[in-house]
Amino acid sequence: MSIRSITAALGLSALILGVVGTPASAATTSEATTSGTTTKPVFPTRIDLPNGFRPEGIAIKGSTAYFGSLADGDIYAASLRTGKGKVISQGPGTPSVGLKIDHRGRLFVAGGPAGNARVVDSRTGRILATYQLAADAATFVNDVVLGKSAAWFTDSQKAVIYKLPLGRHGKLPAQSAVRTIPLTGDYVHQPGFNANGITLTPDRRALIIVQSSTGLLFKVNPWTGVTKRVALDALMTNGDGLLTIGRTLYVVQNQLNKVAVVKLNSTGTKGSLVREITSPTFDVPTTVAAFGKRLYLPNARFNTPPTPTTPYWVTAVRR
Repeated sequence: MSIRSITAALGLSALILGVVGTPASAATTSEATTSGTTTKPVFPTRIDLPNGFRPEGIAIKGSTAYFGSLADGDIYAASLRTGKGKVISQGPGTPSVGLKIDHRGRLFVAGGPAGNARVVDSRTGRILATYQLAADAATFVNDVVLGKSAAWFTDSQKAVIYKLPLGRHGKLPAQSAVRTIPLTGDYVHQPGFNANGITLTPDRRALIIVQSSTGLLFKVNPWTGVTKRVALDALMTNGDGLLTIGRTLYVVQNQLNKVAVVKLNSTGTKGSLVREITSPTFDVPTTVAAFGKRLYLPNARFNTPPTPTTPYWVTAVRR
């Protein structure tokens, strides 16, 4: 999430395939077969979200994408096949920022200025658990990544990460199990927005975070909080959401309207910028998720004053 949006966020109180909801234009293509010409749908490259929704995070499971609203915390689900969608879980009146989904269909949602996290059943929209991560108001719980035995959250206003440990078979813990881990080592907390996007290293043994105020990436020991700056040949200016696929790291640079594609070594200690992805339909994209050969990015439009009628959409690009 961008520093320009925090003031607005602080001031504001699923579709499963086949359900009728917000439409998007789904193109079609014809292909020849031995029995003649058939027509099959092509997944739309733009998915319209409800007016006024103010998206930030995205998670994908199967061919359904889930989005959180900065306006009121609603969770919206849309079919990647048709672009149609609906709100599946009413928000608490505070923002939903970054989110991830596990193989059980549970959405882990960062709560921004509320300083909390919640776990939502993507099938029913029911809130399974809520956790208070920060103890005071000087907080912005921004993003989350899921590891084998824990969910990890960043806080853009504190030099910490939060650990939500998961029990056997992914059992959700009690509030008392939440851990706050200070960031030490190379990471230096700065004025403005700090730790933002978070992902796993290619070997899945550690974390990588991006510091928006400096454009630096840091490898983080998830147990101790000790950080080491990632040796990289470019700054990730305006770095926001992160996604690791194999040894490729995608870094969303929100205000720059592009995605940096970085090739990492297996441990995540160094990398190099190999190319950049842009689109004329980007309007301050914030986070990214993958489906097939595409990346999907919600456009937060932080430079456009939010109103109940402001349009928002998701852009799909080839990865």
